[in-house]
Amino acid sequence: MVDYHGANNQSLYSAGEQQTYMEQENDWDRDLLLDPAWEKQQRKTFTAWCNSHLRKAGTQIENIEEDFRDGLKLMLRWIYWERLPKPERGKMRVHKINNVNKALDFIASKGVKLVSIGAEEIVDGNAKMTLGMIWTIILRFAIQDISVEETSAKEGLLLWCQRKTAPYKNVNVQNFHISWKDGLAFNALIHRHRPELIDYDKLRKDDPVTNLNNAFEVAERYLDIPKMLDAEDIVGTLRPDEKAIMTYVSCFYHAFSGAQKAETAANRICKVLAVNQENEHLMEDYEKLASDLLEWIRRTIPWLENRAPEKTMTEMQQKLEDFRDYRRVHKPPKVQEKCQLEINFNTLQTKLRLSNRPAFMPSEGRMVSDINGAWHKLEGAEKGYEEWLLNEIRRLERLDHLAEKFRQKAAIHESWTDGKETMLTQKDYETATLSEIKALLKKHEAFESDLAAHQDRVEQIAAIAQELNELDYYDSPSVNARCQKICEQWDALGSLTQNRRESLERTEKQLESIDELYLEYAKRAAPFNNWMEGAMEDLQDMFIVHNIEEIQGLITAHDQFKSTLPEANKEREAIQAIQAEVQKIAQYNGIKLAGNNPYTTITPQSIDKKWEKVQQLVPQRDQALQEELARQQSNDHLRRQFANQANMIGPWIQNKMEEIGRISIEMNGTLEDQLTHLRQYEQSIIEYKPNIDQLEGDHQLIQEVCICQYTHTETIQEQLHEYRTSFNHFDKDHSGVLQAEEFKACLISLGYDVENNKQGDAEFARIMGIVDPNNSGAVTFQAFIDFMSRETTDTDTADQVIASFKILAGDKNYITAEELRRELPPDQAEYCIARMAPYTGPDAVPGALDYMSFSTALYGESDL
Repeated sequence: MVDYHGANNQSLYSAGEQQTYMEQENDWDRDLLLDPAWEKQQRKTFTAWCNSHLRKAGTQIENIEEDFRDGLKLMLRWIYWERLPKPERGKMRVHKINNVNKALDFIASKGVKLVSIGAEEIVDGNAKMTLGMIWTIILRFAIQDISVEETSAKEGLLLWCQRKTAPYKNVNVQNFHISWKDGLAFNALIHRHRPELIDYDKLRKDDPVTNLNNAFEVAERYLDIPKMLDAEDIVGTLRPDEKAIMTYVSCFYHAFSGAQKAETAANRICKVLAVNQENEHLMEDYEKLASDLLEWIRRTIPWLENRAPEKTMTEMQQKLEDFRDYRRVHKPPKVQEKCQLEINFNTLQTKLRLSNRPAFMPSEGRMVSDINGAWHKLEGAEKGYEEWLLNEIRRLERLDHLAEKFRQKAAIHESWTDGKETMLTQKDYETATLSEIKALLKKHEAFESDLAAHQDRVEQIAAIAQELNELDYYDSPSVNARCQKICEQWDALGSLTQNRRESLERTEKQLESIDELYLEYAKRAAPFNNWMEGAMEDLQDMFIVHNIEEIQGLITAHDQFKSTLPEANKEREAIQAIQAEVQKIAQYNGIKLAGNNPYTTITPQSIDKKWEKVQQLVPQRDQALQEELARQQSNDHLRRQFANQANMIGPWIQNKMEEIGRISIEMNGTLEDQLTHLRQYEQSIIEYKPNIDQLEGDHQLIQEVCICQYTHTETIQEQLHEYRTSFNHFDKDHSGVLQAEEFKACLISLGYDVENNKQGDAEFARIMGIVDPNNSGAVTFQAFIDFMSRETTDTDTADQVIASFKILAGDKNYITAEELRRELPPDQAEYCIARMAPYTGPDAVPGALDYMSFSTALYGESDL
């Protein structure tokens, strides 16, 4: 028996692979009592797998435990495709053991740990050990090298199956046994890669035998995957053998992997053909371009070598124009063609060399050197022709050249001055803001610099005009008139430039004054506006008082407020005066104000409107306070009458209140609504039911109504019972009040994270601010119940859903169907896709979906 647990071999495996082989060892320990159905499946599958490879060596096996006993077939190049040591041909047991050991040694050299598998068991025909050995070979040479998204071996193969079958209905590959029983997964793998072979929509999940047979027959016929199992083997087993299924599935992986390799090879061939076609195209282009260029040179040289003089200046000028047209229009494309021809030639030769092709040899007379020689001859003829033309027309051209120079400079200057007078006389500063005025000043300074820079051109124009007069140019009168107009216009531009600067600087000072007034207005208007808004809020604020002292305190405070109104009115008038001063300055200087005060949005009209509102609310507040004073005085009289009776029936009321509290939790509505109703009833008892007999009758009536209205209040009862139990547990003295530390312990018992750490302390401080707003350090049961009722009604919001979608979308304002299918379960992804509207924002891409409107629609906040 051979044990391949050497330390050197372990270094060959990754952590995941080591785990895989450890599981394999454990599997084969369990397989000493292999299930007969599984053993049958393994025999059939492993035999078919071996034969699919042995046929490459020209042989096959019939009985898996018998045909490997002599070790000869194990040593063939049937799966490893490497030459093994020469086998021993003897038929004795020792020869067979030696052959099997050589095969096992070779397998171990490939990084495979063979545990409890020895040559003797194989030679003796031990079926389980032989199956174990074949499974080890399958793992190493068919499964171990599978790699998908950084996972390998079994996990990689499973992930590959999951990725390929994910789009198919009724397919959910989670393992290599029961996930394959209905046959749909096998069919899905084939359809994903070869859709023309399978009509997947016609398959039924409740017909596994048909499904399996269809997949196995198609695989054998079209994919060269031998039939390794019968449909009945899989369907008739509660849990098919994992090793058999994994072996079968690995054949699909390698079959389609081979198809991928074939496609890669085809792409490589196409690439080679494309290179050839491109090279041939470049050769044809070179030949044509070279022929065309040489023909153009042949036609052009005789024209450049013609030196026949012309009699008139017009004719000489025409010759010169023709030559210039040649230099400007006809020659540049030919220069480009010549450069491109050389580039194409060098590029072609480089491509041919890199692709191991023979060098390109152009037709006779079309070499690059031939073209360069012809081009050199062309340039020689061109240079002589140009010199001849210049010598012939130099004298006649002198005056025309000087006149043309005058016209060019005059035209440039006139083009520059065009529109300048209009620009300098415009009144744009009258409606400009302060910042715009400053910008206009900067722009004007730049224009003044530009104006100074053009002074030199004006002087040159005058000098050229003077020289043309001295040389008696035939068109001197028109030159002098044009020069005179330019000089007069130049003087006018200088005057207008100075006037505009003065106007801009004067307007700047006026707008600075207005800006200071605007700022002063904003500084005073903001606090006054806030005071008026606060005053309106206070004057309209609802007040609840319980005695005469409280209402008298409110009346006193209101009287104090009214005493401040005259001073406030003075401030309002002062603020309005600032605005009036702005209007006065603007009107006096003819400034058209561009808009509202840039420092505030508070307008004089809004101040006056709010002041009028305050004036209206003051007497209304007076009346409300006086009415409440009268009501409290009346209540005070009733309280004194009720005081004696209240002392007598107080204990009885307390008992009835507790009874009412127990009954009221059975009423409809939320816990908070029920407690509100209870408090209202308690108040009505105190104020209006002083008679004991009457109180008892009302209590009976309420109890009957509560019982009649009982519907679906089990949850509320449980919550209230839980809250009361927790509260009473920490209320040791039965005072109905918990101190701060007792209340914290109560919250912890209900699952709140308010332990003694930074986050817990902050949370406890938040809760105490709600239940104990007066910072008394104590919490009543009623405050506790109010807080818990609000906490338990919290729900998710549309904003939270939008934020979640935004995470899935990679922080984009839209999401795609692909992202939804990748991130969400299939049914939920399709639900979203079917209901999301197309996204139409500026950053939209094809297929973008609007998850924001979809999210708000879930909460009824949009029209979607």
